[in-house]
Amino acid sequence: MPDKFRDPRTPDDVGRPPRERDDGPSGADRASEAPDGSSLLTDDDVYLFNEGSHTRLYEKLGAHRRELDGTAGVQFGVWAPNAEQVSVIGDFNGWDPDSSPMAPRGVSGIWERFVPDVGHADTYKFHIRSRHGGYRVDKADPLAVHSETPPLTGSKVWDLAYEWDDAAWMAARERSQGLDQPITIYELHVGSWQWSADGHPLTYRQLAEPLIEHVTGLGFTHVELMPVTEHPFGGSWGYQTTGYFAPTSRFGAPQDLMWLIDRLHQAGIGVVLDWVPSHFPNDEHGLIYFDGTHLYEHADPRRGHQPDWDSAIFNYGRNEVVSFLLSSAMMWLEKYHVDGLRVDAVASMLYLDYSREEGEWIPNPWGGNENLEAIEFLRRLNDVVAEDHPGVHTIAEESTAWPMVSRPTRVGGLGFSMKWDMGWMHDTLSYLQQDPVHRKYHHDQLTFRAIYAFTESYCLPLSHDEVVHGKGSLLEKMPGDDWQKFANLRALYGYMFTTPGKKLLFMGQEFGQRGEWTHERPLDWDLLEHAPHHGLMRCLGDLARLYRDEPALHECDVDPHGFSWIDASDWEQSVISYLRRSRTGDHQMLVVANLTPVPRVDYRVGVPHQGRWRERFNSDADVYGGSGVGNVGGVVAEPTAFHGHDQSVSLTLPPLSVLVLDLDRTAT
Repeated sequence: MPDKFRDPRTPDDVGRPPRERDDGPSGADRASEAPDGSSLLTDDDVYLFNEGSHTRLYEKLGAHRRELDGTAGVQFGVWAPNAEQVSVIGDFNGWDPDSSPMAPRGVSGIWERFVPDVGHADTYKFHIRSRHGGYRVDKADPLAVHSETPPLTGSKVWDLAYEWDDAAWMAARERSQGLDQPITIYELHVGSWQWSADGHPLTYRQLAEPLIEHVTGLGFTHVELMPVTEHPFGGSWGYQTTGYFAPTSRFGAPQDLMWLIDRLHQAGIGVVLDWVPSHFPNDEHGLIYFDGTHLYEHADPRRGHQPDWDSAIFNYGRNEVVSFLLSSAMMWLEKYHVDGLRVDAVASMLYLDYSREEGEWIPNPWGGNENLEAIEFLRRLNDVVAEDHPGVHTIAEESTAWPMVSRPTRVGGLGFSMKWDMGWMHDTLSYLQQDPVHRKYHHDQLTFRAIYAFTESYCLPLSHDEVVHGKGSLLEKMPGDDWQKFANLRALYGYMFTTPGKKLLFMGQEFGQRGEWTHERPLDWDLLEHAPHHGLMRCLGDLARLYRDEPALHECDVDPHGFSWIDASDWEQSVISYLRRSRTGDHQMLVVANLTPVPRVDYRVGVPHQGRWRERFNSDADVYGGSGVGNVGGVVAEPTAFHGHDQSVSLTLPPLSVLVLDLDRTAT
């Protein structure tokens, strides 16, 4: 078969040597309009794209079914400014690169073509002949909204029309997602959450009902999907994205993902999408070396290559790349009704020397290590999202002390609505992994966070990153025998859900997954047949509902008014105690954590009010698998001054436990 008719979709074309250059006319010699005079692009579109201000390229470039002069077909558009010639190849023309040549749109770098008789779901690519070195390549459409299922790499013509039934959710979203509202996020990987009876991952549609039942039963408010953007290698978990506008076809079509999100919204559950604008893989069919030049990425590897992931770094100083990424973000918000974007690897974007030794990076024009172009892009992203979609969250995975990540751009911040508190995660897990006998020497790992807890709007993450690459599951991180492991984990969750900040927990940890997470198999749901695992999940559900229902635990998550220490200094006994307050201050909750396996009787704690303090939560309750030590439903405050308060309570602290109490205002 002649090479020009070869189907380029198969995975074995990766690394194929470039075809020989022919003597056909270059793009510069062609007319500046599409051959049939058609275009979806206005002059304003072209201007905004080249300026870096176009936020809806998905409506203009890519593949769009339409009629032209009574003929049905598809309008194709792609940015390839250094191409000598671009053509559309696909099922409809036998993958012949000479059959459907495209024409350049002036000097914009955009190529266009209306191709008649192209149908829904037809597969296509762009054949690009570069001006440089005779390089030829077949590329997937960067703005494709649907793709073949990997390992195939073709793009598919697809219409994103869908009839949504989530109007009530969308109308209330801005208020319901306020930072004074409860936000608990259940993070999951679609391909390994649960498998069907035939041994395959659930599709988007199959996932909806069991996921809704599970999440609502636990009391979570949101789910976060690890990247569902199209990606060639499943082992990247979606973080090596090639399709920035297409959900992976591994689990269904675009409308199937919309249906999942729609059903979650109808059940009152928000959806956060993991989004990766920091880097992209080197697969030949993707963005890398797109038109025979380093178009989307920096050419100099000191700026364009990410050593941690062996991937390419976006060139945020190129206006068209900024338009591309802004449009990707906006498409997920507008076409898929996503309620938040968790932006991956923000630290790798902010620092030019991220994971690099001296001599391996280039300073900015002022001699610093800040990536000024990435900073400007992130600010633009957050401003556009806030302006066009009030109430939608952008959440930064940022692991350094970069200031004002979650503060508005107008005051010099990056403009995110939340930041992952990686310091809390590292310190807390480090503390709890200590043998309890040694914890008193690490007490500052519990108390240090209070110094910075309100410098950002924080989300407390126990994410997938903590249960992979030899780190073990959360349960197996805990010291001691099996009973102590579960008690420690219940105490961790008790501390997490009563500490200021929004919450995120990775799937499987709600019931104590024993094995380290792998994307290659489903969670071990059969563990719920065993009492300790079932008790742990009941404990977590009670905590999530308590946090959701009690204003004192969530209204001031990002406001220092909502937290005060009672005693942070009892390092000798590894006990901490603090108050959480509602916005008005008329509701307060007392939290006491005893993080040794020694029960403590008659442990006195100062309280701000007289009366009976009810025991609302006890992580050592026997229904959770604990020892059942507690305070028989509550204690009465005594007029004994302690911890700076006029009243105090005498508590029994169970081993390895967290207690939550509040004032019983119904008591006479």
